[in-house]
Amino acid sequence: MSNEQVTVELTQQQDYRFDIRFGDAVPNLIGDEPAPMGSGTGPSPVQLLCAAVGNCLSDSLLFALRKFKQAPEPLRATVVAEVGRNPEGRLRVLRMDATLHLGVPAAQLEHLDRVLSQFESYCTVTQSVGQGIPIALKVVDADNLVLK
Repeated sequence: MSNEQVTVELTQQQDYRFDIRFGDAVPNLIGDEPAPMGSGTGPSPVQLLCAAVGNCLSDSLLFALRKFKQAPEPLRATVVAEVGRNPEGRLRVLRMDATLHLGVPAAQLEHLDRVLSQFESYCTVTQSVGQGIPIALKVVDADNLVLK
């Protein structure tokens, strides 16, 4: 197993708005807190966390299905973070609910039970974040049949 370092640089532009640089050919992103703290000109840190969890879960599911030469596209993910106060009164992400939507009916996909039982454990971000924040996952197909 090899270790890898991922570096992201943030530079304050004004108040809570930051220019986020990922390096190489990846476009920069503006992050900002919503009003009244910030001006909401970009996603907030909580929104970025939701995006990272949803993106990683979607990638893991897609990779696992493609290993069996299955085409679940177009995939869609919805991640909802519950933000509330901890016992010390500080705002925290208390839990996250992620729903992955397959672009086709489950009946069109082979080996789906096997994929659904394994893909989540390969999601680097979700498995890491989930050590501190409970993450509930649901997978539905194009017919809104709940599969997981």
